[in-house]
Amino acid sequence: MPDLPDWLASKLPPAARHPGLAIASLGEAKTLGRGGFSLSSPAFDAGEQLDPCFTAKEEDAVAPPLEWSGPPPGSQELIVIVEDATDPSAEPLCHWLVWGLAGQKGKLLEGEVPPRTGKNAHGNSEWLLPDPPEGETRHYAFQIFATDLPLTLMPGASRDELIGSIKGFVTACDVLYAPFTGTSADDGAWEDEELE
Repeated sequence: MPDLPDWLASKLPPAARHPGLAIASLGEAKTLGRGGFSLSSPAFDAGEQLDPCFTAKEEDAVAPPLEWSGPPPGSQELIVIVEDATDPSAEPLCHWLVWGLAGQKGKLLEGEVPPRTGKNAHGNSEWLLPDPPEGETRHYAFQIFATDLPLTLMPGASRDELIGSIKGFVTACDVLYAPFTGTSADDGAWEDEELE
């Protein structure tokens, strides 16, 4: 597998430098953080563990909230792609494909249903709950892209279709990562007993 380009490697820890990440093929040094464009979350800082409420470890888990600053002038639409940057396969496991977001400063609230979503690695158009094996840490790369044209993709499109439709039209991008370590299923058992 090829190495991650230097401009991107500096933004990710060694464990999260998957060369197959969408941003590695869609972004460039000049578009990363262009004009101060950035992605953040009120639920975690870069490198901070994801809360179990956003993973398969909790029953009512939902997608985490995300916020972004204003993209460069002329940006028409924003796209979010979340992938498992620790995945050993050539193509990282896709957790979320979101588009139809206005080309301006904005946010997705915790658990909010985005305007348009594509198929995750399991073929569902929703947030694929992180579920690493017990004791294993996975790094999740939240990637955002601004494009200078609106997408005509229908909901339910695949990762390849989405990437193909925005390649060459990205005006700015950014990446935010968060690890999550798998815990045993028994960790929350006592809570269930209390609720009965």
